Amino acid sequence: MRHFDEEKELLRKRLLSMTGKVEESIKKAIKSLRDRDESIATKVVNADAEIDREEVDIEEKCIELIARYQPEAIDLRTIIGLIKINNDLERIGDLSVNIACASIRLLEKPQLKPIVGLSQMTGIVTGMLADSIKSFINGDVQLARSVCVRDNEADEMRNHLIRELLTYMMEDPKTISRCMDLALIARNLERIGDLSTNISEDVIYINEAVIIRHHRAL
Repeated sequence: MRHFDEEKELLRKRLLSMTGKVEESIKKAIKSLRDRDESIATKVVNADAEIDREEVDIEEKCIELIARYQPEAIDLRTIIGLIKINNDLERIGDLSVNIACASIRLLEKPQLKPIVGLSQMTGIVTGMLADSIKSFINGDVQLARSVCVRDNEADEMRNHLIRELLTYMMEDPKTISRCMDLALIARNLERIGDLSTNISEDVIYINEAVIIRHHRAL
C-alpha cells in the first residue's frame, strides 16, 4: 500500500493548498465589504473558477484512489473525509463570492453607520473556519469539537444581526435595499459557519470513526 499512502498524502497536500485559497477568498470578501473596495471584491469573484476546477479534480482523484486500491478502515474514512471537506471548501468559496458581490452592490448606496453585529459575526465565523482547517491539518479532534460547539453562537449572532437590520428598516425605509444586502451577507456568513462545522465533523469521523452529524454526540 506504499503507493496508496503516497497518493493519499499528495491529495491531502492539494486539499491543504485549497484551504489556503478559500481562506484568502473569505478574508478578501470581508475586507472588500469593510473597506468598500470594489477591486478586492472583483478579485474574489475572478478567483472562484480556479477553486471550482480544483474541487472537481480533487474529487476525481479521490474516487480513482478508492477504485484502484479499495482502502479500508481509517484509509477509507480519510478518502471519504477528503471528498466531503473538498466539497465544503468549494461551497465556502461560492459563499465568499456572494459576499463580494453584495459588497459591490452596497458601493452604489450611501453607507450605513457601522453594524456592530456584522463585525462580531465575521470574527466568529472566520475563527471557526481557521480552527476547522487547523483541526484537519493536525488531526485535532478536541479543536474540531470546539468548532461544532461554536455553531450555535454563529446562529445567535445572525439572528441578532437580522433584528438590528430590521430596526434600521423600520426607522428609515430608505435603508431597506442596503439592509437586505447586509442580511444576505449575514446568511452567507452563517452558512460558512455551518460548513466549517461540517469540516470539523468530518475530522472527528476520520479520526474516531464516529458520525456526529445531526445528533452531535460531542
